[in-house]
Amino acid sequence: MIDEPLPGQRAGRVMLIIAWLVALALGTWLFGNWQDDKRNPNQAPQSRHGEGFIEVQLASGRGGHYLLDGQINTDSVTFMLDTGATQVAIPLAVAERIGLEKLAPIQINTANGTARGWRTAIDSLQLGDIQLQQVAAIIVPNMDGEQVLLGMSALKKLEFTQRNGTLVLRQNTVE
Repeated sequence: MIDEPLPGQRAGRVMLIIAWLVALALGTWLFGNWQDDKRNPNQAPQSRHGEGFIEVQLASGRGGHYLLDGQINTDSVTFMLDTGATQVAIPLAVAERIGLEKLAPIQINTANGTARGWRTAIDSLQLGDIQLQQVAAIIVPNMDGEQVLLGMSALKKLEFTQRNGTLVLRQNTVE
């Protein structure tokens, strides 16, 4: 004769299994958020306002890169600062998602060789409370990922200093 579990024991086992599944899902979610914070510690950059300036302080992410979440026009994007890039460089998939217009075709020299892209114009680019207007950019068709390279066409409008794994972007608001 096989003993059947009592109804209360069966309910207890089911509740235990559900509790373990919830704990596992919560742990996975927390670990994923922790990984995202390590990759991009500047997902919600804080701005500091002073007399005649706005500053955004960035922590370096894994590998020493400076990533931050911001906006092109009104669409959210993740930027990677790249002082070696002449222009803001936008992957084709991102440009299409945010509705940027392909203007004049252009030949692009990249670390991977020569490619063909298009000039485009960004009406507004936002980094924390820093807002830049009319920024030249290029759309790059074979650029992997979703990150927008924040090149010198934007960075030349700012002052920036880097020290001990921290980068400070400063926009002077007084001409």
